[in-house]
Amino acid sequence: MLPSIWRIDPFRELARLRNEMNRLFSGFSYPFEEVYPAVNIWINEEGAIVTAELPGIDVEKLDISILNDTVTISGSREEEEKRGEESYHRKERMAGKFSRTLQLPFKINGEKVEARYEKGILKLTLPREEAEKPKKIAIKSS
Repeated sequence: MLPSIWRIDPFRELARLRNEMNRLFSGFSYPFEEVYPAVNIWINEEGAIVTAELPGIDVEKLDISILNDTVTISGSREEEEKRGEESYHRKERMAGKFSRTLQLPFKINGEKVEARYEKGILKLTLPREEAEKPKKIAIKSS
């Protein structure tokens, strides 16, 4: 049986500490910060495809940036206007700024990135840098 200290995952503990620090310093925007937008990522030899759920977001308020092996999706969602004397019965849709940074296992060719926004889904096509693509080696026989 391993001592209990060896069963601690240091990366999980660092992530927990980071989340706690973000919560302390971010005020009300915390729920948006870590889980918004929800994403799916597919990877193959050519690159990656990222889809992000961003319903009701104005495309003009979205920003996508690429640096080496990371992509950052950020923007803001406006607060819905209250109508007259109405008050909320339930309020689950957050408003304000958001940012999500994703790291891929390869460098991204920023010149060939494509982004489409349709029906509330942002789709990013992120091609690998040529130097990062797997190479097929021909085998010669004598």
